[in-house]
Amino acid sequence: MPKVNLHKRDYLDNIDQDFANPEFIDKLAPKFHSSDLRVNRSPYLTERNVNYRWKALGNEECRRQLLDPHTQEQMALYSKNIEFFVGTLKMPVGTAGPLRVNGLFAQGDYQVPLATTEAALVASYNRGANLITASGGASAMLLNEGVTRTPGFAFKSLIEAGQFVAWLVTQFDHFKVLAESTTSHGKLSDINVNIEGNHVYLVFEYLTGDASGQNMVTIATNVVFDYILAHSPIDPDYAFLDGNLSGDKKANSQTLRSVRGKKVTAEVTIPEELVQKYLHTTPKKMAQFGQMTTVGGALSGTIGINAHYANALAALYIACGQDAACVAESAIGMTRMEVTDEGQLYASVTLPNLMVGTVGGGTGLPSQKACLDLLGLHGNGKSQALAEVAATLCLAGELSIVGAFCAGHFSRAHHKLAR
Repeated sequence: MPKVNLHKRDYLDNIDQDFANPEFIDKLAPKFHSSDLRVNRSPYLTERNVNYRWKALGNEECRRQLLDPHTQEQMALYSKNIEFFVGTLKMPVGTAGPLRVNGLFAQGDYQVPLATTEAALVASYNRGANLITASGGASAMLLNEGVTRTPGFAFKSLIEAGQFVAWLVTQFDHFKVLAESTTSHGKLSDINVNIEGNHVYLVFEYLTGDASGQNMVTIATNVVFDYILAHSPIDPDYAFLDGNLSGDKKANSQTLRSVRGKKVTAEVTIPEELVQKYLHTTPKKMAQFGQMTTVGGALSGTIGINAHYANALAALYIACGQDAACVAESAIGMTRMEVTDEGQLYASVTLPNLMVGTVGGGTGLPSQKACLDLLGLHGNGKSQALAEVAATLCLAGELSIVGAFCAGHFSRAHHKLAR
């Protein structure tokens, strides 16, 4: 006989009884009275608009915290990054390092700024970074680049879809000119065609230079999309600029084998004595942990296998002005740990979805630019290096957390540092 969750059953029983209560029904009913909490006079950042919003919000203590004098002095710098501005949020920032990266683009030791409110996080990455550095550094390699946007088109039949594709494949050179007319940095590198019945999905893939590039590829693809609707010999019944095939800001399996953003792999080989010194465990036990959790990940339906890429990437993205929502896709990847013939620990990470940039977006804001400057990675020509640093940072975190579980220190560290 299957087990019954008694707490859940009682809760549902209570809801069933509450639906007979008029007060319960009234709580869920629509409310159409006007709101006194109207603060959005205009989305634009001007001193007059900001003052209007705070007058409407009416909380002076909150205003002092969010709109401090330093923020007021720099207020104009935020005008292209946010609407309905009311102030800035202060996040604690720590650094983990030195993290030694032997990459194609990132070379040297880095102190990596991490913005987080989670105790024990920076300490964990700092430990992993120091272990990697003591082992001579991690080798890191940028494997591929590409940012996608995926329009979708619906037709009456498969025949019409096929006729549309037959015309479409003759237009790439013209599409490339149209797309690249909208940007001085983006390059349309490929268009893949996916037919699903009477639906056609197009995967537009771009190189975006040193920008993360999501807005760039949206604007470029929209120009081509409008051209297709105006000139296609077969009119679609309906069409949309994105058909949800890009994997934008959501976990997805298709880019696990390809790329969205920047695909990077990093590896390190660590002598047994250093594993013992820094992690208080053995290579064998860490490899066993990897085997068990790989099976556990498969049982849970996890996309990719890793311990906690999201911790590193969220803290790094927030500190360095990246789009933090991209962690949803960027935190997918593969971690492996094996024991070598010499008894050393081999560890590697592969992340195919690193959405990072060193120009544009939030990278030019005062605090975020300062964090990129700490890394020496702000501006043109630095995004590939940032991606290699990000992957190596994830490797540091994997080593540290797996070591903590193997040594029985995971709960103890959180108890000590979080209290």
